[in-house]
Amino acid sequence: MERRPIGVVDSGVGGIAVMREIRQLLPHEDIVYYADSANFPFGGKSVPQLQVVALEAARFLLSRRAKLIVVACNTLSSAALPALRRNFDVPFVGMVPAIKPASASTRTGRVGVIATEATVQAQVFADLVAQFAEGIAVFTRACPHLAETVERGDTDSPEVRRWLHEYIDPMLAQGIDTLVLGCTHYSFLRPAIEEIVGGEVTVIDPSLPVARQVERVLRDGGLAVSAAQAGKVEYFASADRDGLLTKAEALCASGSSLAATART
Repeated sequence: MERRPIGVVDSGVGGIAVMREIRQLLPHEDIVYYADSANFPFGGKSVPQLQVVALEAARFLLSRRAKLIVVACNTLSSAALPALRRNFDVPFVGMVPAIKPASASTRTGRVGVIATEATVQAQVFADLVAQFAEGIAVFTRACPHLAETVERGDTDSPEVRRWLHEYIDPMLAQGIDTLVLGCTHYSFLRPAIEEIVGGEVTVIDPSLPVARQVERVLRDGGLAVSAAQAGKVEYFASADRDGLLTKAEALCASGSSLAATART
């Protein structure tokens, strides 16, 4: 089979949390990571704007011969997955806030969700709550500053802690026992978040389930590589391409493995 890469898109470094899980699960697959940093942040854009952004990103990844595209962003997935699937004949794996597993795991029937404004206002989010959270109290909070601070490489400063307390403390006061991370950038804040919420609150990060879905789609579609050679990663960005890998290395605990991948 011709060797073609998995494409991954996000507005910046957030999707690298998803890509990292894909790399660990599928180490023989090539990956093309595209940060549409010229359009960062996605969270404040309208649905039509996000659909244009998504279609342009898909065209770029397809120009790099992507065999599957991971939309590693809750905001972009909520706004644009149907349009992407209508326009392109490749599989897409998207992300939605993990309402279903959160509803299944909560003991108190009280779940918190932190996400971008566009995600919590999306019809997809409302549909997920209606479908999977019957009888569950779901408390949502749009977090307009978190993705920007992560994009700057700041994951545990006093400023970040202040924002996290502002967003999460009211949910804790409501008695949540499960907190959903509804933006890929927030994966890099997980240690600070878990310290704030304490051991009685389960934090749900969808990065690994998305990687497992990628594995299933590749296997079921006959798209998985059969060669035993290690896969490579190429990084692209619509702005500040040279800074992307540097920020990724600073953010990821597995910085050594990222440093060994290709800068393109």
